[in-house]
Parts: sequence; structure tokens; C-alpha cells
Amino acid sequence: MNQFTISIQPTTKPTIVKFEANKFLTRHESFEFRNIDEAGRSPLAQQLFHLPFVKTVYIAQNFVALEKYNIVHWKDVQQEIADQIESFLNSGGVVVSPSEEDNKKIPVTVYAESTPNPTVMKFVSNRKLVLHTVEFKNIDEAKNAPLAKELFHFPFVKEVFLDENYLSITKFDIAEWEEITQELREFIRNYLEQGKEVLNEDHAAPAEPNPTEKTTIQEVQLDDTSKEIVAILEEYVKPAVASDGGNILFDSYDEEQKLVRVILQGACSGCPSSTFTLKNGIENMLKEMLQDRVERVEAING
Repeated sequence: MNQFTISIQPTTKPTIVKFEANKFLTRHESFEFRNIDEAGRSPLAQQLFHLPFVKTVYIAQNFVALEKYNIVHWKDVQQEIADQIESFLNSGGVVVSPSEEDNKKIPVTVYAESTPNPTVMKFVSNRKLVLHTVEFKNIDEAKNAPLAKELFHFPFVKEVFLDENYLSITKFDIAEWEEITQELREFIRNYLEQGKEVLNEDHAAPAEPNPTEKTTIQEVQLDDTSKEIVAILEEYVKPAVASDGGNILFDSYDEEQKLVRVILQGACSGCPSSTFTLKNGIENMLKEMLQDRVERVEAING
């Protein structure tokens, strides 16, 4: 079983800091506790209120946020708090105790959205589904992803890609979207309403983490130019491709050839317009922003 890890994330409010987990803490719920009495259902919040500077505890799907009184500075205490939360979770501590209400269906909405790739449809939920992007090319790859595994039982489902609050489904040509979209949308909505797992514990984190998937994650073995490329992709490119149901990952940079290789996922993989996007969008952007260091961008699977 994967261990919990906690990362410290500042917020726009100087009195509040987020402690983000690598796994879900609650099932599609959020809680706010203003004192230890209100936190009766949450052993974690109760423990945190024993710290004299804690004013409010917020618990959401994958993070705990604390609001402090001004008697301390975050820089002096935040690492100790992160370690405390991590230790609590890894020792089997309960975040929030279940109530009778938890047995009821979770209200979920799912809507379908077309993408530039005619073989891919994007299904967007009002709930967070995963904490990191995952892609499945077949049912064998989805052995630790119950939702994707169920979707592969539909004969027209070819590939499944998941990111935060949406999934992109690639279909075989045996069916048209107007024939199957409603069926898939209802299936996904019902699945999520029943509170079933999207990824199980064995798939809570990538088996082989890509250190370039997030610019903040251990930028090991990356030269300065590669780090700049990753940062540009994260800030300028990923939000755009995510809106189209896809994802882009940095693969490598060849300094001699001035060549950048990227991995396209979801709706971007195999999309007829991906070549145009690479050449006229990403390639031109990197050329302009990195001057003489980049000449070409290639997709190794797009």
C-alpha cells in the first residue's frame, strides 16, 4: 500500500496554508471546523486543534488547510505540521468518521464535451476523480482502475484517459458518438454517485513517477533548458490541452539537435490537428521563448 506524503502549499491568504496529500482524504466532501468541539467527527482536526495557534481546520478531498492565529510564523511551524499530518495518516488515523448521511448517494453531474479529436469525447464531472493524470490503452493496464476497467467492457471503448475532474474516452469506429454518448454519460454518473473507487490503493500514485510531470517535483537529472521547457509546458500549454481533453508531458531535450520530444495523451494522442498544434503552437512558442536553443518539437506517440 502506498504511503501518504504531504506537501506544503501556500495560499493567497497569508494566514492559511494547505497541506496537500498524494491520496484522497475524503469521498467528495469538504469540512470546516472552527474549534475542537465542532471537530467531533474528525480525529485529525481534533489533534490539530491541540496546537495553540490553529484557528480553523479545513478538510477537503485531498488536502488539509489550516488558518492560524498570529502568534507564530508559518515558516517556523509548517514542516512540523506536515510531518504530524503525514504520521497521523500513515498510522491509520481517521480523517473524518462516517455518518449515516455517508450511505446516501453523492449528487454528481457529468456532461459530455466534444474535442478536436473526432474519436475522443470528454466527460466532465463536478467531482475530483484523480490526483494525477493516468492513461489506459487496454483493460489489462486498468487492473487497478475500477472505473476504467468497467468502461472497457463497452465494446466501443478503445482507450481511457483521466485527469482531475474529467475523463476522455477514445472509441473504436464501430459506433458513432451520437449513439453512445448518453449511455456512457449515464454510466459514469451512476458509478460516481454510488461512491465507487476510480483508482484503487495500488494505483494511488504512478508506479514510475515522471519527475517532469510537475515542475515542482524533484527536477532531478534535468538540465536548465529542460527545466525551462517543463515550466513553459506547465504554464502555457497544459491548461489549453486539458480543456480539449488531453495532456502533454515533456519527454526529452536534445541540445545538439535542438529537439524537444513530448508525449501526447488523451484527446491529443492521434488527433488530426495535433501536428498543426505542435508545429504552429508549441514549437513556435518554444523557439520564441528559448531563442536559439530549440528548433523542432516532436511527439513520440502523437
